[in-house]
Amino acid sequence: MSNQTKGVLFALFATLLWSVNMVIASGVKGHIPPVGLAFWRWTVACIVLAPFAAKRTFESLPILKKHFWYLTLTAVLGITIFNTLIYFAGKTTSAINLSLIAISIPLFIIILSRIIYKEKVSNIKIVGIATIIIGVLVLISKGSLQALLTINFTIGDLLMLLACFFFACYTILVRKKPQQLAPKVFLFSVFSIGTALLLPLYIWENTTYQKVIFDSTTILITLYVGIFASLVSFYLWNEAIRLIGTSKTALIYYLIPIFSGILAYFFLNQAIGLTQIISMGIIISGLFITAKK
Repeated sequence: MSNQTKGVLFALFATLLWSVNMVIASGVKGHIPPVGLAFWRWTVACIVLAPFAAKRTFESLPILKKHFWYLTLTAVLGITIFNTLIYFAGKTTSAINLSLIAISIPLFIIILSRIIYKEKVSNIKIVGIATIIIGVLVLISKGSLQALLTINFTIGDLLMLLACFFFACYTILVRKKPQQLAPKVFLFSVFSIGTALLLPLYIWENTTYQKVIFDSTTILITLYVGIFASLVSFYLWNEAIRLIGTSKTALIYYLIPIFSGILAYFFLNQAIGLTQIISMGIIISGLFITAKK
C-alpha cells in the first residue's frame, strides 16, 4: 500500500471517529459539563497510551525539553482548547450547525498553508473546494435555500468557529513535528501537557459550576471519546498529515456530514433521502476534483 493510500485511509478513519464526537457534543448537554468531559477524555487517552509510550517518552526527555514551547503550543491548541470549545458550543447549538461550521476547518488549513508554507492553490483545487462546499450546504439545507437562509447562529456557533480555527493551527503545527520524536512520544507528550493545562479549569468547574457524575452514560461516553475520538483519531490524523500533507488531509474532513448522516441512519433510525444522496455525490465529486493533479 502506497503512502498516499495509507494517508487517505488514516484521514478517513479519523474523520469517521470525529463524526461520532460531533453527535456526542450536542447530545450530552446538561449531563456532562464541557470541561469535565474534555478533562476526562484526555485523561483516559493518556492512561491508555502510557504503557506503550511512557518509557520511550522518558528516554526522549532531552528532545522534549528542547522543543518544550512548540509542544506546549500544540497541546494548548489541539488538546486544551479545541475539543473543550466544541463541548461548550454543543450546549447552545445543534449538531447540524456544528457540522455546518466544521467545514471551515479545511478552508482555514488551506489558507494558513498558503500563508505559512507558500503552498499553491490551483484553479482545479478551488473548483473542487467550491463543489464540496455546495454539497455540504445542500446536505444541511436539504436542498432548500430558504432553510439555509433561516439558520439561526448562536454563541455556540461562534465558539465552534473559533474551535475550527484553533484546530487548523494545530494541524499546521503538526507538520513541524520534530523528526526525532516517534509518533507515540509526540502524542503522549501533547496529550499530557494539554490535560495538565485543563486540570485548573476542571477544578474550577467542578467546585463552582457542575460536578461530573460518573454514571454508566458518562463512563461509556468518556471511554469512547478518550480512546477512539482522541488517541486513535489523533494518531491517524497526524500520520495522514505526515504522509499526504496538510491540504489533502484537510479536504477529507469535509466528509464529516456524510459520515454523520450514515451514522444517524444506522443508530438513530433517521432516513437518508434523495437530497442526502445527491449531496453525498456532490461532496465526493468535489474531493475527486480537488485530488486531481
